[in-house]
Amino acid sequence: MSQNKVLNLSVLISLALLMVVGACKSSPNTSDEPTQIISGCMDVNALNYDSLATEDDGSCHYYGCTDSGAVNYDSQATHDDGNCLSPSSIPEGWTLVWNDEFNSTSIDPDKWNHENWWPAYVNNELQSYSDDPAYSFLQAGNLNIVLRKANPFDVNNPAYTSARMNTAWKGDWTYGRFDIRAKLPFGQGLWPAIWMMPTQAVYGSWPVSGEIDIMELVGHNPDVVHGTIHYGGNPPNNSQSGRSYQLSQGDFSDDFHLFTLEWEAGELRWYVDGNHYQTLTDWYTIGGNWPAPFDQDFHIILNVALGGPWAGDPDQSTSFPQTMSVDYVRVFQ
Repeated sequence: MSQNKVLNLSVLISLALLMVVGACKSSPNTSDEPTQIISGCMDVNALNYDSLATEDDGSCHYYGCTDSGAVNYDSQATHDDGNCLSPSSIPEGWTLVWNDEFNSTSIDPDKWNHENWWPAYVNNELQSYSDDPAYSFLQAGNLNIVLRKANPFDVNNPAYTSARMNTAWKGDWTYGRFDIRAKLPFGQGLWPAIWMMPTQAVYGSWPVSGEIDIMELVGHNPDVVHGTIHYGGNPPNNSQSGRSYQLSQGDFSDDFHLFTLEWEAGELRWYVDGNHYQTLTDWYTIGGNWPAPFDQDFHIILNVALGGPWAGDPDQSTSFPQTMSVDYVRVFQ
């Protein structure tokens, strides 16, 4: 390499170094810049949570009972959720721990999950379950779970859709009193239910970990409801116990009725409109010792099914749509 080329290369390198040094000196020192403060609500549980906020400004808003005279008054609440209960509405000897009066404009996702199932997933039932608001919605202070028949209806590919909702991981209880006031659908093939399943199947798969049916109705007997527990071993070695309750006049589609389960350690009691019709204290499970399996957290399920071996298929007498309207769900301990 010639001496001139070596000198030229040295000059180029020197110039490049000077440019880098100059650029570093001219770059602003970001550490000297003031940090931008964004005021807002920083509580992720608030209605107006601001993910960009760096400083809480005390503006957080919360749903809850704002009536200071209610048993479930929430001093933090800024927006009333319609769930306030007066002391006179609480059964003697019990304390309110959870409730939904369905007085809002939409189903509360912090309390309820929707399930999406296909026909025949269980019990050879005919309906699908959907989270579409056409099948579950609030109106006039009631939750409506609606079973609809497809329109137009293809007899070669019959389609029915309903809703199934549960409180799993949002409302789970071991023991308590469960009050559900509801008006039920009717007709051949209908099968509405208010029931409970274990949130964690600690003793084994169904029914080893148990099932509690607060209310079931089969539509061809619209004046009779059933209270049942399922337990024991794996099918076909499973067991069940229960009784039915019949109205003295009318049926359960005429008006709202109160369905109650009182569940204490070693005892379950069923009521309709305050009338006690069953107590159960005898059960077992291969997964644990008595009072297992009914000594673990269970959650509530609300659904309207169609078909299956118990309810049977709908026929020409069955009208659609059919609705289970729920006035409230209240849990006490």
